[in-house]
Amino acid sequence: SSSGDEALRDKRARILSRGLPKQKPIEGVKQVVVVASGKGGVGKSTTAVNIALALAANDSAKEVGLLDADIYGPSIPKMMNLKGNPELTPKNLMRPLKNYGIACMSMGFLIEETAPVVWRGLMVMSAVEKLLRQVDWGQLDYLVIDMPPGTGDVQLSVSQNIPIAGAVIVSTPQDVALLDAHKGAEMFRKVHVPVLGLVQNMSVFQCPKCKHETHIFGTDGVKDLAKTLGLDILGDVPLHINIRETCDSGQPVVISQPQSDA
Repeated sequence: SSSGDEALRDKRARILSRGLPKQKPIEGVKQVVVVASGKGGVGKSTTAVNIALALAANDSAKEVGLLDADIYGPSIPKMMNLKGNPELTPKNLMRPLKNYGIACMSMGFLIEETAPVVWRGLMVMSAVEKLLRQVDWGQLDYLVIDMPPGTGDVQLSVSQNIPIAGAVIVSTPQDVALLDAHKGAEMFRKVHVPVLGLVQNMSVFQCPKCKHETHIFGTDGVKDLAKTLGLDILGDVPLHINIRETCDSGQPVVISQPQSDA
């Protein structure tokens, strides 16, 4: 009977939900957007930093934060030109470091710049929990989370512990990157996080001298993947030296060259 089938479905859902952490919002944060990629080296952190700066630039009334959830390879301190240890509040919460109006928190503020994080999974998960729950964000309209590459413990923990408004998947048009981007999108769907769309990064290189365009990583691969997944393309970003140089120098292109094509 239909009522029996419904009861069985409810029972299965209850069993599957056992052991999953209860989602609890981050205090003071209205919306969380995660920026993720299946593969490393596709420009995910660069995209996350410029998205955070663009959100603030588009509406100066909005407060924006940036959380670096990549424990092993934190990039946000260099890209946001920030150094130093966070101060502690009377409640023993870490105060984010701030630049360009963006409140930032990263494992990179807690260790030496060249020190490797040689930790097992449980220690990494503990660090992620502290970055999520023991930071005094104040009042934020948006918190952009720069996720580590892949679909492992950190991604699952973040997705299951806090309510997420949406995920942005970054990939180059290269086939090996697209395979992992596809997995990343499917992972978010499995944990019921809406995927806002895909960003195609390093899509085309234009020679600064002759202006000839070369598709180093292939043509429109991310656009094809978006069609397959039924998702939107949120941006098509060229492989441009200005984007790389500005992030490396701690002056991301959105803030340092807002009128440029890049």
